[in-house]
Amino acid sequence: MTRQTLDCRVQIAEGKAQSGAGKPGLLAERLLKLAAGCMGLGSRMHRTVPGRYVYAQLMRSSASAGANYAEARAGESRADFVHKLQLVLKELRETGYWLTLAVEGGLVTSATTAPLASEAEELTRMVARSVMTAKSGISASKPSAGKSRL
Repeated sequence: MTRQTLDCRVQIAEGKAQSGAGKPGLLAERLLKLAAGCMGLGSRMHRTVPGRYVYAQLMRSSASAGANYAEARAGESRADFVHKLQLVLKELRETGYWLTLAVEGGLVTSATTAPLASEAEELTRMVARSVMTAKSGISASKPSAGKSRL
């Protein structure tokens, strides 16, 4: 393991990582840790019917964000990359919703979900910026309407 990889892991573990922009491996790792953290909520909330439902939805959305990001990194084109990043964004927003519902529904305390909710929000902002940047690259590479391609 390189010194840089070790430093990134320490930053994530301490909650000090500020940005994964430009660092696909760091973003992938943060998405994985978010899903693992959401998985850890299961023992606290899955003993009731609503708890099982919310937990299952939370697990699906948080795990899907990381899986879709892995697919985006292997995108076949810039448009494919953007589309899959938009799926990541959708799943991150959904994860935030389920975390909020878990608190509002009395399934867990806000103190329990606060670190996960904060990380989901930060990842949402990062991915949203990435989508905007990637989209601007697509529109810049398309020829303007009415102009010759020659």
